[in-house]
Amino acid sequence: MRILITGGAGFIGSALVRRLIEHTNHEVLVFDKLTYAGVLSSLEPVASSNRYTFVQADICDAEAVSAALREFRPQVVAHLAAESHVDRSIDGPAAFIHTNLVGTFVMLNQVLEYWRTLRDDAKAAFRFHHISTDEVFGTLGEEGLFTETTPYDPRSPYSASKAGSDHLVRAWGHTYGLPVLVTNCSNNYGPYHFPEKLIPLIIIRALNGEPLPIYGDGTNVRDWLYVDDHARALQTVFEKGQPGETYNVGGDSERTNIEVVKAICGILDQLRPRADGLGYAEQITFVTDRPGHDQRYAIDASKIAADLGWTPSVSFEQGIAQTVRWYLENQSWWQDILNARYATQRLGVARA
Repeated sequence: MRILITGGAGFIGSALVRRLIEHTNHEVLVFDKLTYAGVLSSLEPVASSNRYTFVQADICDAEAVSAALREFRPQVVAHLAAESHVDRSIDGPAAFIHTNLVGTFVMLNQVLEYWRTLRDDAKAAFRFHHISTDEVFGTLGEEGLFTETTPYDPRSPYSASKAGSDHLVRAWGHTYGLPVLVTNCSNNYGPYHFPEKLIPLIIIRALNGEPLPIYGDGTNVRDWLYVDDHARALQTVFEKGQPGETYNVGGDSERTNIEVVKAICGILDQLRPRADGLGYAEQITFVTDRPGHDQRYAIDASKIAADLGWTPSVSFEQGIAQTVRWYLENQSWWQDILNARYATQRLGVARA
């Protein structure tokens, strides 16, 4: 198939692109604006493939979207382009509203126009797959899991913008008949993760001998999903999923933030011990909590397992060890990012 991937130079998008080029015969067009988090070097492993094409463009640019659709003639649009960092949404929500809501609206309008030009058999086979987050559901107490029918209760500018985009996608499916799919995933981690997110941030700051900041008391819980498992889930959904359906994708790996950080420290202690003989956990420091910090997320992924046969294959212990090793072995990738655009500074301090 021909698959157009918006945000394909981002963390999850690039993992999907690498998977499709390396493990299938699909053709892929990456459509990416290359904002601060879009990193072309994440696509270098597959950039020489004749089944890979890249277009630098903005999902809010209707003419650019339309041109890409007309020229590439995709059978699947996997829509991953989004502003995605909660802390940045606290500091500057406008970009999240523009990209995540307006951008998704533009994508839906242009895809609908393109879809209407297709023959009946091609219309039936087409899929618009919107990739979203479990953060749209709000926060959980000590028990319970998010299911596909959990009411939406977003708590941050980021999650609110993603909730809105989810609703737009479903509305275009119901109102216009566009064959849409929605997936809501838990926290991803793995290779090529932009350094502002928790796991790469902790690895890099630990190696640089800097404090390892933990929000609040470190007891906030997330379900961790290895990014290659997620890419496999996305492929499964747009190949086998039923139009109009939503599928939750989780790693079945709940951990508190402090557990995650201590796990990273323990692996670094083994693979690259500190010169002074102390453990990396000595660098842990607790800082003022993120404003409106959700306490716990946890995904019930039983529907995608039962309906489509997908389950996570990488445990948290395996995935975090592989991730730490990758950052140790690929310092040039993340060092270039630090040198050019991000210095691991604190973000998300609420301002009036």
